[in-house]
Amino acid sequence: MSMFKKVLVSEDLGSISNGIVSVLEALHIDNIQQVQYCDDAYLKIKKAAQDLQVFDLLITDLSFKADHRQQKYPSGEILIKALKQEYPALKIIAYSVEDRPQKVRTVMLDSKADAYVCKGRNGLRELDEAIAAVFNGETFLSPQVGHSLREIAPAEIDDYDIEMMKLLSNGLGQDQISTHFKSHNIHPSSLSAIEKRIIKLRNHFNANNSVHLISIAKDLGLI
Repeated sequence: MSMFKKVLVSEDLGSISNGIVSVLEALHIDNIQQVQYCDDAYLKIKKAAQDLQVFDLLITDLSFKADHRQQKYPSGEILIKALKQEYPALKIIAYSVEDRPQKVRTVMLDSKADAYVCKGRNGLRELDEAIAAVFNGETFLSPQVGHSLREIAPAEIDDYDIEMMKLLSNGLGQDQISTHFKSHNIHPSSLSAIEKRIIKLRNHFNANNSVHLISIAKDLGLI
């Protein structure tokens, strides 16, 4: 299949930028340009559009180390939002170590990125998948942040669940939560019922453990 013709990589670490370029070259993309600052990325894309030689795809980090240069666009998140407003046809992939659900939601839903790939062991393989997905008009999320955009059905998460997650976040164990529920006439209050509910919540949010569950609940603003 044909592929993107002209790609810009915005990344301040040379080793990571080189890894991204290797993925693009393997896809037989010849016109690849690299920048280390978001402001430079913005200016390159703007000039290319003025010259009618537009970029098809931007792959950008979210966090850039500050230095002596004053930046109009200090983060990839701000850059993505600005570019999507001006050049809605430009495909943008965020490539970041940041894996908090709230950050993913902001970048995808507010800034309007087309894909969110997490740097890490499988990062370059997932980036390859993301490039193919956005080329085909689809969105892509790395599996570990796949739950981030899931709609929370109110019927599935009720006041009981939220109270239980609040107690978990305060460091209470399941037996202590059971005692608390009994003393406050909250039902079901048995230890087995609480264990089952926590397992159900972990499955719902794709959480690895209770600590991960609380982290996701906080990021989503539930507690």
